[in-house]
Amino acid sequence: MAGPEADAQFQFTGIKKYFNSYTITGRMNCVIATYGNIALLVMYFKLRSKKNSSCESNMKRL
Repeated sequence: MAGPEADAQFQFTGIKKYFNSYTITGRMNCVIATYGNIALLVMYFKLRSKKNSSCESNMKRL
């Protein structure tokens, strides 16, 4: 089972080399990318909501 044929099975090229579910490094890169995207979304919505607070106070005056 563990011969040259097994090594050829995991010869990835392009983006598959870094993001795959067959190797520990590929899985780790997928997790890091997922957590990074979630963190970016949280930061985006936190920063965006601060700008809308002045609009809400103007609407309350009316």
